[in-house]
Amino acid sequence: MNISELTSGDQVFVIYRNPHTQNVAQIQEAAVVEDPFHPGQMSLFLFEEYYPLTDEYAIYRSFQEAEHEYNQYFDLPQDEDLY
Repeated sequence: MNISELTSGDQVFVIYRNPHTQNVAQIQEAAVVEDPFHPGQMSLFLFEEYYPLTDEYAIYRSFQEAEHEYNQYFDLPQDEDLY
């Protein structure tokens, strides 16, 4: 996804890795918002925190897109549930 196409108020889905357990990942909904600490910049609002909006994150417009990539990356069968 091209992050320059995102605007404040967009809802996106992020593949998020647990920082304490790197082999644990999940799909999490996040909001694109104006960064309150850096006026004029956009950020991801995820888990009640602001994260810089960069290409380092796996960001998708729909849960289905994120789920497909998650399954590809973690090599799960397509019919297996994430939860």
